[in-house]
Amino acid sequence: MKLPMLLLLGGFSFFSLSAHAQKRKMPAAPSANTVYDSVAQPAVPLGGTERYAQFLASHQKYPTTAMQKGIQGTVKVSFIVEKTGTVNEVKVESPVSPELDAEAIRLIKSGPKWTPARHLRNQVVRQRVVVPISFVLSPGSTVTVSRPGATNPIAAPAADIAASANPDKPAVIPPDRPTQPVGGNQVFFDWIEKNQKYPALARQRKIQGKVMVEFIVQTDGSLTDARVIRKMGSGLDEEALRLIKAAPKWEPAVYQGKPIKQKMVLPVLFQL
Repeated sequence: MKLPMLLLLGGFSFFSLSAHAQKRKMPAAPSANTVYDSVAQPAVPLGGTERYAQFLASHQKYPTTAMQKGIQGTVKVSFIVEKTGTVNEVKVESPVSPELDAEAIRLIKSGPKWTPARHLRNQVVRQRVVVPISFVLSPGSTVTVSRPGATNPIAAPAADIAASANPDKPAVIPPDRPTQPVGGNQVFFDWIEKNQKYPALARQRKIQGKVMVEFIVQTDGSLTDARVIRKMGSGLDEEALRLIKAAPKWEPAVYQGKPIKQKMVLPVLFQL
């Protein structure tokens, strides 16, 4: 009766040694707080990368001051996708300007969750991701200023606002203080979003995007001469114009202590 018991114990001892030997060959489990730059299965935005790119493009708000100065470029932003899919530790890796850098960070933080990365043993891990945010001024965007007392405004492409030393032409000068919405850019865009009436036809056709509107901020801060320079149709252009015409006054641009007119080009965002 003792022999079967010895055989059973011997078999159990052999199985344990074999399992232990196999376990030692497996890679060590990842640390709970380790952040990986390269993983077996990278993190991806919920809905896919194409939808994420569309989100960034449609939610981007070009800073007014950057547009006035003709500043454009690509801001590289790094962040950590946590195991829960949330985004954390957002920071700029390659700055362009304070205005664009801040907007790039805002975009990333306001974005959707991600499907977290997986690495050794297919375990969910933290991953550092770098996303480039491009800011490109639309062709023909202009900033216009006029000297106090001048009969005609001086106009130039936004990118060339500080240029032109040609003595045969009037000097193009930036205002001492550019125009801006009362309360700041965010207050203005919040007003646009709150008062926007999405056209029924555009909603029916599921059309969304940006309508680029040009207008002049007068010396009293009123917005005039609004016109669409990038159309989308289906009622969106008309609604964008209505919003700009009904918008609150801005703080006018100032040159040598006196208010002056200034032309602006801003996007009006429509999103379903």
